[in-house]
Amino acid sequence: MKRLALILFACLALAAAGCGSSDDSSSSSESTATSTESSEKSSAESGESTEKQSSGGEKTKPKVTVPSGPPPKQLEIKEIEKGTGATAKTGDEALVQYVGVGYESEEEFDSSWSRNEPFPITLGAGGVIPGWEQGIPGMKVGGRRELIIPSNLAYGPQGSPPVIGPNETLIFVIDLLAVK
Repeated sequence: MKRLALILFACLALAAAGCGSSDDSSSSSESTATSTESSEKSSAESGESTEKQSSGGEKTKPKVTVPSGPPPKQLEIKEIEKGTGATAKTGDEALVQYVGVGYESEEEFDSSWSRNEPFPITLGAGGVIPGWEQGIPGMKVGGRRELIIPSNLAYGPQGSPPVIGPNETLIFVIDLLAVK
């Protein structure tokens, strides 16, 4: 049971990973701070890449910013970066990186990035929370999405103590690395 909760956290956190920046300053995440957007514009104007990358040319862990206002009542999906690879669908095995943040707490509760270990899931198998099952299909490999998942599609009134409180809305930024 504890392992399943960790797997779900991992999946949700990957969804949150989609809050990173992109090469085009006009498509930078709305959740990114204004100062970051300014530096991205300067970099874009000088021809430098604004996407944070590791030495291997891969994406790096995004910063997740909680929007102001009350949490949404329905799943919100924000395409941060469109992928160009295969499209994930129910039944596929997917490999993701994610960051999960509590909407109310504004604290990171899980991240595959922090473990330096991408997270494998099978879409539609019930191994992750419903918000992931609904929010990942349709993503293309190489893409990054932000999922804001209301409690009823996450852990509900029981939460997942001690990290996720009862009825907590979750934000995940997810990078889709592969599907098969």
